Amino acid sequence: MKTGLLFGSFNPIHNGHLIIANYILQYTDINEIILVVSPQNPFKKDNELLDKSIRIKLAEMALEGNKNIRPSDIEFSMSLPSYTIDTIKKFMTIKPDNDYVLIIGSDNQDSLDLWKDYKELLSLVDVYVYPRPGYKPQKFKAHPKIIAVNAPLLEISSTKIRSMLKEGKDPRYLLPDKVYAEVLIKKFYK
Repeated sequence: MKTGLLFGSFNPIHNGHLIIANYILQYTDINEIILVVSPQNPFKKDNELLDKSIRIKLAEMALEGNKNIRPSDIEFSMSLPSYTIDTIKKFMTIKPDNDYVLIIGSDNQDSLDLWKDYKELLSLVDVYVYPRPGYKPQKFKAHPKIIAVNAPLLEISSTKIRSMLKEGKDPRYLLPDKVYAEVLIKKFYK
């Protein structure tokens, strides 16, 4: 079993996350994708971060009925900040027979050398990189463990969705229907 791990704050989860995950599932050798909801990104200080229990609930709502893409709260019980290498090692302990692949956007490729134990990380897993608008990575282009995935280039971001909500604009078609309804009912990000 080849398992793709897509990490993020998912603040909130949106259709761009789901489109990329589904594309990678359909067009690569990955059998399943786990969206790892991070309680705290060590590179981000976000005052707009919804509580982790709300973000995992929204991810569960978005992925309801999908057997091949599912959210995980594995980092919720780990010390903060959570580091990708530690989480991958934990997955490898839980399901040692799986092969794991890290899925990142091209905006993260050039900063991989800033990640905790990045050389060990690259020795443990392949890294599939999907394109992000405005990012053409220069580092690690020839690294044998870095694989570019020709996924759709999407200009959907959680930051933009939060901004739209604050401004009273309607991000209806950027979010899964159930997530959109929950965000409106609970007045998240207002």
